[in-house]
Amino acid sequence: MSVFSIRRVVATLLSVFLLVVASGASGQQSLREKLAAAIETASGNQLEIINLKKTVLPTIYEVQLNTGEILYSDISGDYLFAGDMYRTSPSGLVNLSASTRQGSNTEALSAVPESEMIIFEPKEVKATLTVFTDVDCTYCRKLHGELDQLLDYGIRVRYLAYPRGGANAESYAKMVSVWCSEDRHKSFNQAKNGQNLPEKACDTPILNHYALGNQFGVNGTPALVFPDGRLVPGYIEAARLAGMLGVL
Repeated sequence: MSVFSIRRVVATLLSVFLLVVASGASGQQSLREKLAAAIETASGNQLEIINLKKTVLPTIYEVQLNTGEILYSDISGDYLFAGDMYRTSPSGLVNLSASTRQGSNTEALSAVPESEMIIFEPKEVKATLTVFTDVDCTYCRKLHGELDQLLDYGIRVRYLAYPRGGANAESYAKMVSVWCSEDRHKSFNQAKNGQNLPEKACDTPILNHYALGNQFGVNGTPALVFPDGRLVPGYIEAARLAGMLGVL
């Protein structure tokens, strides 16, 4: 075959490839629009699609909602189904849906400035734990009561605000006062101990933290986010946490 013929074949293949890519992108956009219309209508505009991507199955798409929930759709958009997708392997089952959630959590957390958080630093950082917390929550107080142990293990603790009930929560005004205080650490410790704080008001990231928690699927406090993006609900004693974080 001549050089000219080879170039013509390559050009033809490239043209076909670009048409296929364009068609696929157009098809995915149409699918997104169809699913978005159905989901938003069914939920009264409470739910929206934040990500749509192909899965390892050629006719199945992963649909990620603003609540952190993951659904799956066939390529036509006529059918949606809920539940985690697993891949089988010689060592067992791999939860592909959990991997997606963890990746999204890690990405979302990285976008939150640490200046918005209340952070307790150990002398030597071996692991970082991020906690959605409410100052009035009994088990949040129990976890915070073990802060010195966590720090001794080398665990850096980052707190995000999650007043259960949002702006309508009884703890919301207290958390605003904590975040608006000149010494957040001191005020945070006082609030955790049930002490009354001087009321303060300012612009705070609290409702942004609350919305982020909802996106993660937080429905109670404390909610613990591990470095790999795993969300673990509820209180866990310090020694066990250290083991789970691999610092023991």
